[in-house]
Amino acid sequence: MPEVIFHHVCIQTNTYEESLRFYCDLLDMKIVKETAGFHGRAYNTWLQKDRFAIELQTPKGDQTFDPINSGHAGLAHLCFWVENVETACRALQAKNITDFILHNGQIVYQVNGGKLFKVKAPEGTIIEFRDQADC
Repeated sequence: MPEVIFHHVCIQTNTYEESLRFYCDLLDMKIVKETAGFHGRAYNTWLQKDRFAIELQTPKGDQTFDPINSGHAGLAHLCFWVENVETACRALQAKNITDFILHNGQIVYQVNGGKLFKVKAPEGTIIEFRDQADC
């Protein structure tokens, strides 16, 4: 098989402005291309930070997407490596992020020798931040 390089993840949202603000303002992603009216969608937008890209898209026409739930199959969360989990958590809290997913009543917790926390994006995507780069 030829070399395979990760290109992007597509996130569908019923809350375009809130999702766009979350990924751009809070995660420092940049809009690479924003297309209105793309194949019947209000927006199809490409966001990027370093070599990581998100394709953010709205539903077609007057449709809406079903909400994400913990029982669905497929992608469960996105994870970003950060050098310091506590610093990253405080930075998001300073930007008024409050939708953290608690683990045993804690925002930041230990897993397999590293620390992590999770936050829910406006459309329901779970975003994990961890300080352990290895698996």
